[in-house]
Amino acid sequence: MKIIRYTDPSGHAHYASQQEDGHALRIEGDIFGHHTVTGERAEIASLLAPVVPTQILCIGLNYKKHAEESGMKLPERPVLFVKGINTLQHPGAPIELPRHLRSDEVDYECELAVVIGKACKNVSSKDALEYVLGYTCANDVSARDHQIKLGGGQWCRGKFFDTFAPLGPCLVTPAGIPNPNALRIRTELNGETVQDSNTADMAFNVAELISYLSGSTTLVPGTVILTGTPSGVGMATKPEPRWLKAGDVVTIEIEGIGRLTNPVQEEA
Repeated sequence: MKIIRYTDPSGHAHYASQQEDGHALRIEGDIFGHHTVTGERAEIASLLAPVVPTQILCIGLNYKKHAEESGMKLPERPVLFVKGINTLQHPGAPIELPRHLRSDEVDYECELAVVIGKACKNVSSKDALEYVLGYTCANDVSARDHQIKLGGGQWCRGKFFDTFAPLGPCLVTPAGIPNPNALRIRTELNGETVQDSNTADMAFNVAELISYLSGSTTLVPGTVILTGTPSGVGMATKPEPRWLKAGDVVTIEIEGIGRLTNPVQEEA
């Protein structure tokens, strides 16, 4: 099932099940608990990120070819950093280039996002996927200057700006994605393909990431895990880096999920 979150013409937020013919049927209840798909057709005024995260956990250097292009060794265990829930952005809404705390090196990163559906702690890799509510597209937008040079040696400052975690367009339940590590994943910048890979290139697969992150740690429902980006980021573009600029349009596409598109503008 493909789950969307949307606002109706009155501005109220709802969940719905997206149908193959393009229309959607409203969902009643708690998507993290008991819920039912009704026969009521959804009146969609605007599309929202498919989930409101309780926390956003991110994995760095998790694609082999991306580690190569970054000139870094693959880590022995997953590299964790976090984004604030303030970074959430909806499909079609703008990525804002920071101007008050300025960044001139903002980059795109297509990522498979995993949404935890029920609390888990100390789960094995064998059982980890049983705790997944669904999968969606993510853009781990990154201010490389703050991440690498101005962040005091850690990555969070460069990852933590408002609008730096677009999610969408829908949440696909596990029945629709039996193997999350066999999906084509791409980024288009102004219609040009700049990242084109497969989630099979992950150093640590989705089940291993959930198992690791749940070690002595409770992953609560609504936890969003960004699983890393493949090669082709703007920072590694030759002969010069390719940073996002106002007027750009970025689209993340993942097989079986869909396309997440966001324009780019300067912070007001």
